Amino acid sequence: MLMRGTQGINEKGHLTIGGVDSMKLVEEYGSPLFVYDIALIKEKVAEFKSAFSRHQVRWQVAYASKAFSSIAMIQLMNELDLSLDVVSGGELFTALKAGFPSERIHFHGNNKTQAELEYALEERIGTIIIDNFYELSLLNQLCKERQQTIDILLRTTPGVQAHTHSYIMTGQEDSKFGFNLDNGSLEEAIQKAQNSPFLILKGLHCHIGSQIFSDESFVQAINKMFQKLREWKQRYDFEIKVLNVGGGFGIKYSAEDTPLMIGEFVDTIVSAIVDQCDSLGIAYPEIWVEPGRILVAEAGTTLYTIGAFKDIPQMRKYISVDGGMTDNLRPALYQAKYECLVANKAPAPADDTVTIAGKCCESGDILIWDAKLPSTTEPNDILAVFCTGAYGYAMANHYNRMPKPAVVFVENGSSQLVIQRETYEDLIKHELPLKQSILIN
Repeated sequence: MLMRGTQGINEKGHLTIGGVDSMKLVEEYGSPLFVYDIALIKEKVAEFKSAFSRHQVRWQVAYASKAFSSIAMIQLMNELDLSLDVVSGGELFTALKAGFPSERIHFHGNNKTQAELEYALEERIGTIIIDNFYELSLLNQLCKERQQTIDILLRTTPGVQAHTHSYIMTGQEDSKFGFNLDNGSLEEAIQKAQNSPFLILKGLHCHIGSQIFSDESFVQAINKMFQKLREWKQRYDFEIKVLNVGGGFGIKYSAEDTPLMIGEFVDTIVSAIVDQCDSLGIAYPEIWVEPGRILVAEAGTTLYTIGAFKDIPQMRKYISVDGGMTDNLRPALYQAKYECLVANKAPAPADDTVTIAGKCCESGDILIWDAKLPSTTEPNDILAVFCTGAYGYAMANHYNRMPKPAVVFVENGSSQLVIQRETYEDLIKHELPLKQSILIN
């Protein structure tokens, strides 16, 4: 079993994270429980900074908070001097409540409402990434009414297909995101933005997908954008000050995954941009990236309590846990794969093949097919599922009226509760009783 970050096994045979016994974490905070290894997050951030520092370019790393947004996580990213990517009014509200500097916030989304744009303008956030003509016109009108300027990037879909699941591709031509690069939409958007005294067009944004293992698609997207930039430099005297190539850098969820190192992604992206700028004879733009998953996914571990067993001879053995698709929707949504370990029997040989089932009333609520666990596994053991730090709690839901889990940060032998476990009362706190019964004869 691949150990990640500060994970280890202590003298009791228990999984430890951040120097804290996982059994003590469950005893204190209950289960299911999300546990974040803060030292590993800091290590990933340091890798990005080190990789960019090797190059003579200006850069920004913005945490894509959709991977996991909470006050404590946003405050951690602020301490690490990152910028921040938000995609909704709720994520923006969380960031501001966390005290994150508004000038380092980038606002994404393919259907920002008028209220959300007004909120962003009121808080004077740093950059808005424009996704479509409706938004371009609406933002321009709001800025005109307020006599306020705002820095913008234009998001483009360059017609590049990243090698990933179809649900998390975003750079292909048939996408709900961005201005198409090849059909004239982006060129028209550039002209409209340049004609506005309120929209300060800084450059372009491109995000081609998520959980990408190859840097080839990034190079293709960069090259396609610069082919157009070559034309627009001559036609409109348009030179970008910022090029945001998005995120989507893949991680190793299971043994079959073969992602690149952070430095490899950065070196390839920077080199491709520098080569294009040198051939055009233009200044290097500030290069932005938006890592989310790669910063927090491997740092997250979910601890479950094992319950019911079901053995179907010559077919399958099911082991159920006290969570499931309510705290990790990814397996049901796009067949995501995970690895696991019985946390209180960590050294025991994994000599049995089982399927880890969630407790929701859905046949598709399966966390892991054909997991390897010890044959000594029994009810009330604690199961650790690895790499759940991105899009686990972020996608958590109340299906079957399941309360959301607690979240703790661990580092240097200490733990801190950062999100309380929901109660049954929390599930109904916004509900109102029926005022009048309507009888139908």
